[in-house]
Amino acid sequence: MNKTQYLTEAGKRKVEEELANLRGPQRAEIAARLKSAIEMGDLSENADYHAAKEAQGFLEGRIQELESLLYYAEIVDESEFDFDVVNIGSKVTVQEEGEEEEVYIIVGAKEANVRERKISYESPMGASLLGKKCGETVDVPLPNGNKLNLKIIAIE
Repeated sequence: MNKTQYLTEAGKRKVEEELANLRGPQRAEIAARLKSAIEMGDLSENADYHAAKEAQGFLEGRIQELESLLYYAEIVDESEFDFDVVNIGSKVTVQEEGEEEEVYIIVGAKEANVRERKISYESPMGASLLGKKCGETVDVPLPNGNKLNLKIIAIE
């Protein structure tokens, strides 16, 4: 199984910042909550203690997930891009016939965020766009079996 995760430099920085926050302030906050709950006495019926232990479990799990992501991450060097074709890290302007232009950034799966218009290179649209050139038209498979026809207007 290929565990390689592709990240842009900005995505790597975002993961590193989250990890630093979890390891520092977040861990300290949960440790303080646990200490306070332990000082209350009887742990078997102490809801604060159980909530803090659960939060600690989620925090440690997230830390492990981010550490693993960084360990297996391959950082995409945007300076080596060929802006003639769509790559991971490319900002792509596309247009469906009769619709407004839309801009997406092709990123690794862990960076994908629809609200920020960051789409995974593994998604149907991302996979359809990868390796294509400006002016080309791509067919993006939709869940209902139809296809979305997009023209690549610009690649940055």
